[in-house]
Amino acid sequence: MANKIGEQVAMTTKNSDKKNIQTLIKSMEPQIAKALPSVITPERFTRMTLTALSSNAKLGSCTPTSFLGAMMAAAQLGLEPNTPLGQAYLIPYNNHGKMEVQFQIGYKGLIDLAYRSGEVELVQAQIVYANDEFVCEYGLEPKLVHKPADKDRGEPVKVYAMFKTKSGGYGFEVMSMDDIRNHAKKYSQSFDRAVSPWQRNFEEMAKKTVLKRVLKYAPLKSDFVRGVVQDEAIKNEISEDMYTVSNDIDYTESYTEVEFTPATDDNGEVINNDTEAVNS
Repeated sequence: MANKIGEQVAMTTKNSDKKNIQTLIKSMEPQIAKALPSVITPERFTRMTLTALSSNAKLGSCTPTSFLGAMMAAAQLGLEPNTPLGQAYLIPYNNHGKMEVQFQIGYKGLIDLAYRSGEVELVQAQIVYANDEFVCEYGLEPKLVHKPADKDRGEPVKVYAMFKTKSGGYGFEVMSMDDIRNHAKKYSQSFDRAVSPWQRNFEEMAKKTVLKRVLKYAPLKSDFVRGVVQDEAIKNEISEDMYTVSNDIDYTESYTEVEFTPATDDNGEVINNDTEAVNS
């Protein structure tokens, strides 16, 4: 499948403009159908990706192979990219002078994948504010209690994520906002940049961070792990198993990583942002 699609990409896209990518997507519907889970029809997924191209002009200027790599990754995980659901995103990246598309899983996408494993009954990530009632105790008798204040909740002070299995097991992870900021500064070189999601959508990024931590301890199937590995990757090859395709992000000193989760308006609609990742 990889060779066949690679040849089709070369034949259809001599220039990486939006029209050529749209033409390629439509011509590849049979191959896309083979990669899709039952929850998303080929027609629906094609419509969503074309909508993503129309809503963000920079996606149309990215390499067709990286766009299709991100699209296939989303398809195989059954996550809808660039929609108000917040499951996953196709993000333009300036990867050392070459515009490519990065696939990112949203925190809601992580929750969806965890539920699909069939082992968990409940997965949540929440923000704790200064005036909320909150108790966290570890040890032989762990305890987690969160009662939100009825009004004037104050500033965010902590973020936590938890899971409960169908067999009665559970786990939770709590991080202070200082812990979250220190984590972001360590792992995201773009933390202080205005275009960074840590500046634009701090709470959503915080939820994703703590979810990743706690779900390491959940009894999830290997499909979940294979999905998380593909988060924040750029892939320029197409395969029936995108997990096996290598990540082409160049993590050299001149590269600055920029994660980005599109903002939404009061109605939950994704706000058009032509933000891209940049080199330092």
